[in-house]
Amino acid sequence: MSTMLRYAFSVTRFSFWTGVLLSTLIGGMLYVASMRSIEREAEDRFLNHARNAQGTINMRIKSYSDLLRGAASMLHSAEHVDHDTFQNYVQGLALSSNFPAVDTFNFAVYVTEDRRAQFERDIEEDLRGVLTPGRHFDIHPHGVRQEYAPVIYIEPDARTAEQYGIDLLANPLLREQILRTRETNMLHSTSMPIAVLSSRNDIHLGLRMPVYRHGMPLDTRVQRRNAFMGSLGIAFSVPKLLHGVLDEMPVRGVHLTLTDYGSEVDRPPQPLRVFDSRLSGTDLVAAPADEDAGALFVTTLPLDFNGRRWEATYSVPKSHMYSDYDVAFPKLMMAFGFLASILLYALLHTLTSSRQAALALAREMTSELRESQNKLQLSHQKLRRMADHAYQIKEQERKRIAREIHDDLGQSLLALRIETEMLAARTTGSHSHLHKRARATLLQIDATIKSVRQIINDLRPTVLDLGLSAAVEWQVNQFERRTGIECVLHDDHGEISLPDHCATAFFRILQESLTNVVRHAHATHVTVELRLSGGWLSLTVADNGCGLPAGGRAKHDSFGLVGIEERIVILGGTCSIFSEPGGGTTVVVSAPVMGPPDSILQATHEFEPGSSIT
Repeated sequence: MSTMLRYAFSVTRFSFWTGVLLSTLIGGMLYVASMRSIEREAEDRFLNHARNAQGTINMRIKSYSDLLRGAASMLHSAEHVDHDTFQNYVQGLALSSNFPAVDTFNFAVYVTEDRRAQFERDIEEDLRGVLTPGRHFDIHPHGVRQEYAPVIYIEPDARTAEQYGIDLLANPLLREQILRTRETNMLHSTSMPIAVLSSRNDIHLGLRMPVYRHGMPLDTRVQRRNAFMGSLGIAFSVPKLLHGVLDEMPVRGVHLTLTDYGSEVDRPPQPLRVFDSRLSGTDLVAAPADEDAGALFVTTLPLDFNGRRWEATYSVPKSHMYSDYDVAFPKLMMAFGFLASILLYALLHTLTSSRQAALALAREMTSELRESQNKLQLSHQKLRRMADHAYQIKEQERKRIAREIHDDLGQSLLALRIETEMLAARTTGSHSHLHKRARATLLQIDATIKSVRQIINDLRPTVLDLGLSAAVEWQVNQFERRTGIECVLHDDHGEISLPDHCATAFFRILQESLTNVVRHAHATHVTVELRLSGGWLSLTVADNGCGLPAGGRAKHDSFGLVGIEERIVILGGTCSIFSEPGGGTTVVVSAPVMGPPDSILQATHEFEPGSSIT
C-alpha cells in the first residue's frame, strides 16, 4: 500500500516542467484575452465620447443655422429695415456671449442697374453715422452691370467704409451661390474659407440665405425671383465653433480633424481640411504626428454642414484610455491563470496517478474475480451435470421399479386373480358363502391390479415407449378425464423421434405444468401445443386462469416452476413464462432435440440457456 501511495503522489521532472509550461500558456492566454477585452471596452468608451462630441458639434452648427434663419425671418417680416434696426437686432443677440464663433453679420441687398443711382443716395443717407465724414457710398468694384448685391449692413460695424458697397455678384463664385439660394430658398454654406478673415490656423466659413420682400408669394421660382430682396450671411470661426468640444471629453490627447467633401452641386477638386486640433493653437495635448497607427483608437463620424458633407476624425493614443486598473488587470489575470492552472494541474496529476494506481489494483482484483468466476462456472457446469445425472438415474430407477412391479407383483397378482376366479367358479351353487367371499376377494384383487398399474404409470408411463407425441396425447386425455377441464392439443408433426431422456424431460414438464393448472390456475380451458422447428422442439401450455400473482415466481415454495426451468436448462434450452393477473398463464419451453444424446447434452455447455418470466 505504501508503494502504491508513493507512486500516486510522485512528481517527475517531465511532469513538473509540463505543468509549468501549460500554466504559463494558460496565463498568457488569459493575459491576451483580458487585454483584448479591456481594449474593446476602452475603444467603446472612446467611441461614446466621440459620438457625444459629434452631437455637440451638430447642435452648435444647427444653432448657427437657426441664428441665420431667425435674422432672415426678421428682415422678411419687416416692411422697412434700416441700419439702426439691423444693428439693434444683432446687438440684442449678444453674439460674443451666445455665439462666440460668429464674427460678422452682413446683409447684401439686390439692386438692378436702373435703380442704382437712387439706391446709392438712399443708403448713403442711411449710413450717414457710419461712413467716414466726406466719404460717399458707392458700389464697387466699379462698372456697369445689370444687377448688383452690395453689402449695406455689417455687424459689428466695419472698421472702414471700404467694406460697405462690395458687390457680391461681382465674384463669380458668390454670384452662383447667391442666385442658387434665391431660386431654391435654401441656406447655403460657403465652399472656401473667407480669405479676409482666415489664417492658417483659424479658418472662417460663411453661411448665406436669401431674404424676400414682405407679403409676396414664394411658391415658384419666378415668384421667389420677383420677391428676392437680398442675401443675409454670417461669418464664423471654425476653431471657435469647436472651442471646448475636446475640452469636454474626459480623455486627454484627443486629436480632431474636420474635412469638407463638398455637396452634390459644389464639390471641391479635393477634400478640404477645415480644422486640425494640432494646428488650432489650443492647449490640448495632441498625439504626435509620427504616432504608430496601431497604438491609436481612430473613428470617423459624418457631419451635415447644411448640405455639405463633413467628416470628423477622432484619434487618441490607446494608453490614454487605460486606467491604472486596466493596466494592472491583465497582469493579475495572468498571475491568477498561472497559479490556478498549476494548482489544477497538480490536482489532476494527483488524481491521474491515483487513478492509475486504482486501475492497477482493479486489474488485479478483476483477474482474481475472473478466476473465481471461472471456478464458479465450472462448479455450475458440474452441478448441472450432476443434476442431469441425478434426473437420469431417477428416471432409470423409476423405470426399473416400474418394470419389477410389473414383472413380479403384476404376475403374482394376475396368478392370484386366476386362482380366485377358479375358486369362485367352483363354489357357485354349492358353497354360497364361500362363493361370495371369493367374489369379494376377486374384486379386491382387481382394484389392487388397477392401483398397481396406476403406480407403474406414475413411475414410468408405458405410453412413452410409443413416442413423445403419443405420451402427450395420452396425458392430455387423462388430464381432461380426471379434472373435467377442457384441454386441446395441437400437434401437426406426427411422431417426433428424439432421445429417451429428452422425451422424458418434456413429458415431466407437461405433467408439472398441468399439475400447476389444477392447483393454482382455476382455469376452465387449457391449450397444449407441441412444435418442431429448425431442430428445436417447443412445448407450450396456456390456460385461461387467474394468472400468477405479483411476486408469485419468487415465493420460497415455488418448486414446480423451478423444476421446469432446471429440466429444460439441462437440455440446453430456454423457458419463458408469460402471465398477467386475471389473464391466464403461458409456459413455453424450447430445447434442441436433433442429433444423438451426447450432442444434445454438449449443447448444454456450448450455449447459454436461460429463462424469463413476463
